[in-house]
Amino acid sequence: MGFSSWPTQDELDGVRKRVAEMSGRDPQHVRVVVSPYRICPLGAHIDHQGGTVLAMTINKGILLGFIPSSSPQVFLRSGQFEGEVRLRVDEVQSPRETIKTNGEVHANGSTEALQECKWGNYARGALYALRRGGYHLTQGMVGFLCGSEGLDSSGLSSSAAVGVAYLLALEAANNLTISPTENIELDRLIENEYLGLRNGILDQSAVLLSSYGYLTCMNCKTKEYELVQAPGLAKNQELRRQEQYKVLLAFSGLKQSLTTNPGYNSRVSECQEAARLLLQASGNEKLEPLLCNVEPDIYEAYKSNLDSKLARRAEHYFSENKRVSEGLKAWSSGRLEDLGRLITASGLSSIQNYECGSEPLIQLYEVLLKAPGVYGARFSGAGFRGCCLAIVKASDAEEAASFVREEYRKVQPKLASQLNQNAAVLICEAGDCAHVL
Repeated sequence: MGFSSWPTQDELDGVRKRVAEMSGRDPQHVRVVVSPYRICPLGAHIDHQGGTVLAMTINKGILLGFIPSSSPQVFLRSGQFEGEVRLRVDEVQSPRETIKTNGEVHANGSTEALQECKWGNYARGALYALRRGGYHLTQGMVGFLCGSEGLDSSGLSSSAAVGVAYLLALEAANNLTISPTENIELDRLIENEYLGLRNGILDQSAVLLSSYGYLTCMNCKTKEYELVQAPGLAKNQELRRQEQYKVLLAFSGLKQSLTTNPGYNSRVSECQEAARLLLQASGNEKLEPLLCNVEPDIYEAYKSNLDSKLARRAEHYFSENKRVSEGLKAWSSGRLEDLGRLITASGLSSIQNYECGSEPLIQLYEVLLKAPGVYGARFSGAGFRGCCLAIVKASDAEEAASFVREEYRKVQPKLASQLNQNAAVLICEAGDCAHVL
């Protein structure tokens, strides 16, 4: 692991103190999972089709302090939500569709609160995944979970960060040694099977595999990955790298759970239908209907068979895969301007071809493109809520953040007024992979 400015010692001490108070144990015995949020500069919406993606983590994320409970009991509290969660590691967890609304111990027990209280559902999902993976747990834990203070994590894959945090804590409490690639699959079980979200493996891969100062390049079909460093940016030159660029995160104020938004899963189905028709037309109908199984020349030969909607979905996939390849070359040769242009083109394709986004998100994207020093911008996350990201010249980052705050307020005064003004636009640095301290 490399260096990251997060978490601070004060943040770690605060989490350890809360767990010590909950458990009656000494703070020095409390361990902490550090699970970062991720961004995806290129590779939007193609991971579920087996495409290749580029990702990195940032110096914000989830901290989960924990201590083994010396019993099967799990007792959890959250820094963001009221109430508490109590469950046992020897309970059989069922996928979310069968969960009763009184199955969660929460302050008010309402269905709405249970949907919002993701930290409870993800703890159950982690137990479900570990059992499905063939792991036997006997040891529960006392834990306190919190996200980076004041940060709306929509669009940063907070769900994967939370899921990974619970997996790592439960594994450590039970003295299990599980590789990052195995944990990618376990977190996929949480997302796909337990919660019913049809996403790919981009998010958990970025959280578990990233390294400070590198871009993580992940082939979501083969599961092969590589960490790619920009030239001249050796590990002993972090300060030089930080002088080159920062990550700007701008929040729209929109909030919508992916598991309750049909837009995400419907886009996945449309991509699969496009793949099925293209494979059928080329005589390859026995292959799994994923766009990664359609060769680019086959797409070019038969794309006229698709209706306009499916044609747009396929065009996004193939053009985005090409942008990933070109973006990796730009990064590895230090051409941030070229990388930025590709990121912006990815954002435009997400709007025109993948047809995600909303008026506020599109307006925020357009504001970012006008901000001083911004190399490129696009939506972050699924694009149905949340935020936009930008790669910005480090020396212009403060001015750019101020510009975005002011200009977004002009076009969306109501949503802007609902944001925490100290965190409406954040200047971030690269992070590291999830790990246990």
